[in-house]
Order: sequence, then structure tokens, then C-alpha cells
Amino acid sequence: MKVALVGYGKMGKEIEQILQDRNHEVVARIQKENSADIQDLNSRCDLAIEFSTPEAVFSNFKTLLEQNIPIVTGTTGWYEHFDELKEIVSRNKGSFFYATNFSLGVNLFFELNRKLASMMKNYPAYRVSMDETHHTQKLDAPSGTAISLAEGILQENPKLNTWELGKALDNQIQIDAHRIEGVPGTHEVHYRSTIDDIDIKHTAHSRKGFAMGAVLAAEFLQSKKGIYSMSDLLKSQE
Repeated sequence: MKVALVGYGKMGKEIEQILQDRNHEVVARIQKENSADIQDLNSRCDLAIEFSTPEAVFSNFKTLLEQNIPIVTGTTGWYEHFDELKEIVSRNKGSFFYATNFSLGVNLFFELNRKLASMMKNYPAYRVSMDETHHTQKLDAPSGTAISLAEGILQENPKLNTWELGKALDNQIQIDAHRIEGVPGTHEVHYRSTIDDIDIKHTAHSRKGFAMGAVLAAEFLQSKKGIYSMSDLLKSQE
């Protein structure tokens, strides 16, 4: 597979190493200094792996899909445009794979989070909140992973209606975001009462798990059309 890396920071470099280890070829590395090169990739690559910035990501999607280039993306901060993205994918008969987090461990944590939320909805004495911690280069807050965790709780507990960054009301999930140098990603879900606390936590030790998941998603997306997520990838491996 010939792959274009759109976004070539620390994550892009991790992905490049795994691609090479799995006998794929990186044919382009798009970053701020050569961003115009994204306009002319269709004859050079089979797929683009996109890890850029919230400011650039949706423009990147449109440019790539209009060139009929399949996309795997881990960039967050664009989900308010999801309906528009679906229309662009449909119009171009495109291929698109997105995830707030490509780590297998995190996706297992998503399942644990939903199960716990289903159990805790019957115990109103416990107030749910979340903490997420990432490296200082991460621009969006809260993280896409934290939002996915919050949405999983909201789906299970009808007494809660939204999440809020910082101070929240009783019917909201409070998410506190922290940025500390060198932290790949830590997510904690808390259920706190006056008597005791229940906590679940996922800690990433490096970016390698995210990078491997992105490459597996790229391999999965070959010869497919439409929009896919980690749940589709995990089902394919059962």
C-alpha cells in the first residue's frame, strides 16, 4: 500500500515506522511547510492517514475525498461537520475511517465505561465526572476520547443530558482537561458520593498503540466504500 501521511508530527512518525515494518510505502509527508502538496496526491498514493490539527482537518478531508483518496483519520475537533462529511463521502463514493482513539485498550475501556454507566444510572447518590490528561501539544480540549466516553455515559443514563468542560450542573458530566508535557493520554471516569468513590482509568504508556491501530484501520479500509469506525474493525477480527 502506498500511503500519504497528512500531518507528520510525533504520531505521524510512529505511524511511518509501523507502515514500513509491515511492508507499506510512505510516498508523501504533508505538513505545514508543504501543505499545498495535498492538492496533488491522487496518482501517488492508495490511501491517506490524517493526523493533522482541528483547524486544518475538515479542509483536508474535502481535498482528499475529491481526489478519491481513502482516508483514515485520528484528528478530532470536527464532529459538528459530520453530516456534511457524510454527504461528501457519498457524493465521491469515498472511503473514510475515523476514530477518537485507535488503541485497542481504549476501545475495550469504552465498553467497560458503558457497562458501568448502565449499572450506575440506578444510583443517583453517585455524581459522575471525568478527567483527561494529555501532552502539551494536544490542541483540542476535551479530547475526542473523553467526548466518546461522555457520550457512552449519556446513552446509558437518561438523567444526564450533556457534558461540560469545567464546572457542570447536576444533570451534566463535568470533564476536566489537563495538559502535561510527555503524557500520551490518561482518561479517568469517577462516580463520587458522600460515602465512597468508584473510579475506572485507562493510561497509555506510548503512542505505539494508537499508531498500530491506525495502520490496521488503513489495511482494513482497502477496497471498501463508505464510513467506518473502530467497532467495524474490531468486529472484523472476531
